Amino acid sequence: MVEVAAWLRAEAPVWSEQAGGLVCAHERTRLLLTWLQKERETRRVVQATIQKTLREAIGPELFCGAGLPDRPGLVRASLRRAGRMLLPMALVPGDLAALLQALFPEAKDERWLRSLDDVTRARLWKLVADDGIAHALQQQIDEALHFLVNAALATGARPEVRQRLGVRVPLRATPFMALRRELEKLLALPGADEGALRSVRMLLAVCQAQTDKVYQHLDEHGVSVSLVAEIERLRAQLTRIARLLDLRGAIADDEAGHALQLFLADSVRDHHRSAAGSMIGRSFSLLARKVVERNDVQSEHYLARDRQQYRIVLKAGCVGGVIVALTVLGMIAIDRAAMAGFFEGAAYAALFGASLLSIAALGGTLAARQSPVVAPVLAARMGALDTVDGLRGLLKDSASLLRAQVAATAGNLATAVPVILVMAVAVQSLGGIGLLPAADARYAIQSLSLAGPTPVLAIVTGLMCWLASLAAGLADNWFALHRLREAIAHHPGLRLLFGAVRSARFAAWCARHVAAIAGSLVLALLLGTLPALGDFLGFPIDLRLGVLSAGLLAAALASADGAVWQEAAVLLALAGVASACVLNVMTAYLCSLALAMHARHVEGRARGMVLRSLLRRLRAAPGQFLLPPRRTAPTPALRRPRQDPAPARHGRRERHGADPDRNRDRDSGTGTGTG
Repeated sequence: MVEVAAWLRAEAPVWSEQAGGLVCAHERTRLLLTWLQKERETRRVVQATIQKTLREAIGPELFCGAGLPDRPGLVRASLRRAGRMLLPMALVPGDLAALLQALFPEAKDERWLRSLDDVTRARLWKLVADDGIAHALQQQIDEALHFLVNAALATGARPEVRQRLGVRVPLRATPFMALRRELEKLLALPGADEGALRSVRMLLAVCQAQTDKVYQHLDEHGVSVSLVAEIERLRAQLTRIARLLDLRGAIADDEAGHALQLFLADSVRDHHRSAAGSMIGRSFSLLARKVVERNDVQSEHYLARDRQQYRIVLKAGCVGGVIVALTVLGMIAIDRAAMAGFFEGAAYAALFGASLLSIAALGGTLAARQSPVVAPVLAARMGALDTVDGLRGLLKDSASLLRAQVAATAGNLATAVPVILVMAVAVQSLGGIGLLPAADARYAIQSLSLAGPTPVLAIVTGLMCWLASLAAGLADNWFALHRLREAIAHHPGLRLLFGAVRSARFAAWCARHVAAIAGSLVLALLLGTLPALGDFLGFPIDLRLGVLSAGLLAAALASADGAVWQEAAVLLALAGVASACVLNVMTAYLCSLALAMHARHVEGRARGMVLRSLLRRLRAAPGQFLLPPRRTAPTPALRRPRQDPAPARHGRRERHGADPDRNRDRDSGTGTGTG
């Protein structure tokens, strides 16, 4: 049967892509049926074989298993699907679900199966089925309905699900329990009952609404990937119950062929849509939304809407620049120590971790880390992209974010470079040597050249900064999902040592800073260990964080001899550092923009419109992305001209002697008449 189906699906090589496929498969199907009608003995053998296969089917797995998500979980389901792509699938005799997957192994087979005409479908049904098989299929459908409704009840009655439904009701009063009772009543009836069927369908809709409530709770209080997988499976089971009810009614009305064709096509489509991929997509969508919303508290610190905010970010950048200068000195010391690769990577990671945590503790900022945590500002504008004001708001906030990046970069460079130069002069005066040996200084200048790998490594570094911020959001989500603030505040040991009030304060401090601590540690780990890993693999990967590269270049120029200033390598190194600063910022910003779009489900043409609008604004007014807007004087409000009070005896002359149009303009506040 598998080989015959493969022959039916094979496309003739002389046919075009547009006309091949479906038409060829349909023609071959009709050709096969016509040939079997002529060859009666062969038809008898084929019909007996197919009907024997259908009668010996093991159970209702075709109706309750084919196309539905697997239960093992997200990771195991993904590994199983990958294994099926690499290894051939074993066919178990009588397993109709496995047979369906073998007959239709490609996603396009669903279109072929769904587009069969009525005549061909009727001929196929007459070939493969009889009254006994139709009765057996109805029994298997009833068994599948029993299995699915009990599986849905088992998931819907779990404490993790019931706790997220909001309203506390007894277990017997839940919609899932009511669905099982009503469905069992429907299946026990000897004939069709429209009232019972409507009741079951109404409860199916109520259960689907319950799953929506679970998603809303996850969206508000933290995302659990395993629970998302369970809810996705529950929703698929409820949808399958509705399809099986339609199929059961069609078989009772002697319309089994068409209903079974649609059911099989839907099963093939669901199977090839990859249930694991659906879980991953749903989990990441909720997680992305949670990341951008939970970071919304910190996002205002990274905006520069006016001159005051611009100065705040600039000052924070100056604080961070001092730590950057000390970090460059630590990098030089670690490089001079000439440690083994593992210990050198660990030392770099510890240095970067201490530096990033110090910057966060002192209220400073590092330029490349800004934009990855401002996705909520961008996501807030994604819901109104269909309006001109919404798009203008997105462009305005983007300009504010990039201005903050410019301010932070300027602040980092304004303090890091002078501090390093002062230290270089001090070391030269006291010890008679430079921060770097002359050969190392010349090598550092050449390695930062724009003509080398600096632009590519700067993009990689910006991506690492964004990944670290994403890890910070995940840590914050994990902290909120497991209610660790309440757990820390009510920990018996902490309350005994520090008291209830101090324990509550410590819990609040952890909730505020868990994202910053996690992001700093992850970024330090990436920046410290990735170069060591690249050296181990024989693929050199060096960090190109713009401000650190600028500090290293300053140390190299201060340590090199005077002849190096006459070489073109210095200009190329300066250009490389400038490109690293720009690429760090733009990579992090574009990753944040992509995250915001995914969190708000912005797809297709809307994404292209946003990118084109940003490019047009950047080309038309680049100054908006560099400096804060000038403070303009407020426009005075229009006021009606004040009318001098006139004596009562002159009132008649004013009413009759003045121009009526002039008086009307004056009364409306738009005229130019004198008061």
